[in-house]
Amino acid sequence: MFKALHPGNVGIRAGMRECLQLAKDAGFEGMDLEIREADQLAQENSVDYVKDLWAASGLKLGGWGLPLNWRDSKADYDEDLRNLPRLAKLAVDLGCFRVTTWILPSGELPFKENWNHHVKCLRPVAEILKEHGHRFGLEFVAPATRRADGKFLFLHTMDAVLGLAAAIGTSNIGLLFDVWHWYTSHATFDDVRKLDKDDLVYVHINDAPAGIERDDQQDLVRCLPGETGVIPVPELLQILDGIGYEGPVVPEPLSEKVYAMEPQDAANATARAMDRVWQLAGFE
Repeated sequence: MFKALHPGNVGIRAGMRECLQLAKDAGFEGMDLEIREADQLAQENSVDYVKDLWAASGLKLGGWGLPLNWRDSKADYDEDLRNLPRLAKLAVDLGCFRVTTWILPSGELPFKENWNHHVKCLRPVAEILKEHGHRFGLEFVAPATRRADGKFLFLHTMDAVLGLAAAIGTSNIGLLFDVWHWYTSHATFDDVRKLDKDDLVYVHINDAPAGIERDDQQDLVRCLPGETGVIPVPELLQILDGIGYEGPVVPEPLSEKVYAMEPQDAANATARAMDRVWQLAGFE
């Protein structure tokens, strides 16, 4: 496993070159790839130009978010799907092979209709990604406060999303495992221990505000990893390491306190939090 930064998760809005420098200066080992920006840079300059940016930073590539509107618009979906092979190839050329998206825990469609919609939309995506050697991580979203957003309940647990992956059936799909959603889904350590290495594609870590019941936690109000100790992040990291997960571990604090910081301060504070939970897990 390695500590990687997704700049947007800590409120950093900057270009790739600046973000790479911020992540490097803060002490991160890797950073996520913003695939649309990489594509623009490659078209304006060259793929080698983008490769050289990463080589100069010395950082590993984490993952890239699925650049496809598969939930709302058929026209957007069709256009994005046509562009996906080009972007998937670019990511291969750069050496980044983990792609992620999230599954909402409720919606406006009845369960079976929504299930079929997900399978129909995500199977072509997964097939394209598989052709290019990518693994595809689906994030389950668990808070009870988010489940109430839609008319009909949908998937909000690890097992349910792994079931969707099996139904899609392309064999390159696993979990984006977020400790926040593990906690708010009332999952256990044993639920994580039963996962296989191939079930894990990508990992988010964070913490939860203290003094709030699990089912009352608000999805976009979180804390830096290890900040409160409500979520047992070091123990979960130990379990993931024991399973054999070797990919990026990315902080997603969604913290207004961090968002208010200057970019380098935000990167530094987040890196220090990552270092603390790493040490508590016995990795340093």
